[in-house]
Amino acid sequence: MSQVIVVASGKGGTGKTTVSTSLALALARKNNKVLVIDCDCGMRGADMMLGITDKLVHDMSDVISGACEVSDALYECSGVSGLYTIAAPSMAEDEVSPQLMKQFVSAHKDDYDYVIIDSPAGTGSGFEAAAIAADKALVVVNPEPTSVRGGVNIRQKLTDMGVTDQRLVINRFDMARFVSMGIYKDLDEVIDVTGIQLIALIPEDVRITALAQRGALASNWSKCAVVFDALAARLQGLNIPLVVKS
Repeated sequence: MSQVIVVASGKGGTGKTTVSTSLALALARKNNKVLVIDCDCGMRGADMMLGITDKLVHDMSDVISGACEVSDALYECSGVSGLYTIAAPSMAEDEVSPQLMKQFVSAHKDDYDYVIIDSPAGTGSGFEAAAIAADKALVVVNPEPTSVRGGVNIRQKLTDMGVTDQRLVINRFDMARFVSMGIYKDLDEVIDVTGIQLIALIPEDVRITALAQRGALASNWSKCAVVFDALAARLQGLNIPLVVKS
């Protein structure tokens, strides 16, 4: 049975799209067929990170409007078998409505083991479109108050929409910086404030940012790679301990 997972954050800049695409890559490498749907209309980035921008002709708005077939907007990511993506519209006014997105995901999710939906930041209509068909959610925060507050808002909005299977991803974590900031006494406090069970603690690493911006995540050699492999395994139901590589 397929899983539809929305990856969301309450504010921009948390690294949500990097989490979405890196997780998709890790799942595909475990012999899963994976679809990434970019719902960040006007700010799309999944196509760049997955290295398909140069091939891009059609996006989700073309599919929904009937301007092309689904197969025309479906791009397989080079270097990783079984990983596909559909780009978000490049113009904000072409945003797909929640109801049409729900119909699309419902019609096509069984063609994949996992559908990863990259949500725009915040709780607007784009978020609703991304989350409406989700079975579960990954809420991405950085360990700082504004981001954590955004995570709380996302948790409540997801709950109101009926997406109660939620897990927390703390991204761009650096222990020395976390301690020196002195805002939270420990990571447990961050988790308690969000009210979401932790599933992954992803270390800060400029190398994964560089790979993402070059469209080279498929060759991820950063220290984050093992963490995304562990996250993928947990989503598959395996009991894998939290991993942070220093």
